[in-house]
Amino acid sequence: MKKRILVVEDEQSILQFLQRGLMHKGFETIIAINGEEALKAVHDDVPDLIVLDVMLPDFDGVEVCQYLRSMGNTALPILMLTARDELTDKIAGLNSGADDYITKPFDFEELVARIRAALRRAESLQPLLQIIEVGDMIIDNAAHQVTRAGKLIELTRREYDLLELLAQNVGCVLTKERIFERVWGYDNEAGLEVIKVYINYLRTKLNSDDQPNLIHAIRGVGYMLKL
Repeated sequence: MKKRILVVEDEQSILQFLQRGLMHKGFETIIAINGEEALKAVHDDVPDLIVLDVMLPDFDGVEVCQYLRSMGNTALPILMLTARDELTDKIAGLNSGADDYITKPFDFEELVARIRAALRRAESLQPLLQIIEVGDMIIDNAAHQVTRAGKLIELTRREYDLLELLAQNVGCVLTKERIFERVWGYDNEAGLEVIKVYINYLRTKLNSDDQPNLIHAIRGVGYMLKL
């Protein structure tokens, strides 16, 4: 399964170099040339990691990082990329929530090594997130149980995996393609239409007459979990 890297860089030569290089290393790459595009890309479909330039034309990478962290994207690895080499700049980047900081000019192989290290750290921390709460719904990964308003909800393994994926990205749209890749796998013979079937299963089990719907369809894109 390819890891998705969002590269945020306004210098076209560096952007194209990183896009080609990371694809050659086996990553799927998404690109953005400013902070606004970066935030939209994360909202539309959360990547596995962000390579974020500090100097952007609209607002700087530190502000982008701070905003993402404030919106709950605390587990998303962010690697700052900048021409600034002052210690105070590095401290500002790391204090904004960045996981790592690399200065230009950089060695591409070192950048790739840092990306892979950040992804490994993120994966090792995922099992620590044992409890996920969204409103009155609680997902207990240790017990592999879901409750809503204190009532136990019986789910199949596939339903549980789908709900957990949505809950880990609460407030963010996940494309149908990404949901299928994460829950069913590319080699599965089922088509994308199976996602809608399982979304309906979840809605039936999670919703009652007096409880708001948590799973929302984003027409032509995918699904998101939100209050």
